[in-house]
Amino acid sequence: QVQLVEPGGGLVQAGGSLTLSCAASGISFRFYHMGWYRQAPGKQRELVAVITSGGGINYSDSVKGRFTISRDSAKNTVYLQMNSLKPEDTGAYYCNAQGITPAAYWGQGTQVTVSS
Repeated sequence: QVQLVEPGGGLVQAGGSLTLSCAASGISFRFYHMGWYRQAPGKQRELVAVITSGGGINYSDSVKGRFTISRDSAKNTVYLQMNSLKPEDTGAYYCNAQGITPAAYWGQGTQVTVSS
């Protein structure tokens, strides 16, 4: 079966850094676009960053210059390095795998809390 496992998350002080990882199994990793989304309480899930199967990268304006997305094909893993964290970055972060078909796969989510 398809699994997107997201260890990590945690509590960090404002201005600090945290790196999330997402290990994929059950898919042909190199053919999937990989993304990170986040959802704050009472708000809709939003795209944070995406890295395509070809290595193209896009970030939301709110994280541009602070976050870095990368993928390691040898480990079937996508990472999100988060620097200069702000309290508004707090939320549940979800890993996403999107293929050519409309179907997509989601990780279980991991909580990131940034204290002021």
